[in-house]
Amino acid sequence: MNKLDKEEKDILEAFESGKLKRVKNVKEKIKRHKTVAEATFKKDARINIRLSSRDLHSLQARALKEGIPYQTLVSSVLHKFVDGQLIEKMANK
Repeated sequence: MNKLDKEEKDILEAFESGKLKRVKNVKEKIKRHKTVAEATFKKDARINIRLSSRDLHSLQARALKEGIPYQTLVSSVLHKFVDGQLIEKMANK
């Protein structure tokens, strides 16, 4: 078995101990979550953007390190920004 992180271990422990309970209307909930997920990840628009060569190369290197295409990395960062999930780090001066 793969190593589990703390959250995964907590979920497994709760499941094995019987603390997890099935939600009511599970089929409806699953259908709703699938619909939301599909809408979230639907890519139906295209943009063109000019970047410095340095930034583009840095993005491509970071994406290579993460094991994903650089366009996917850019899309993910933009999604997290507009969703309020990115936190700006202020440099200590």
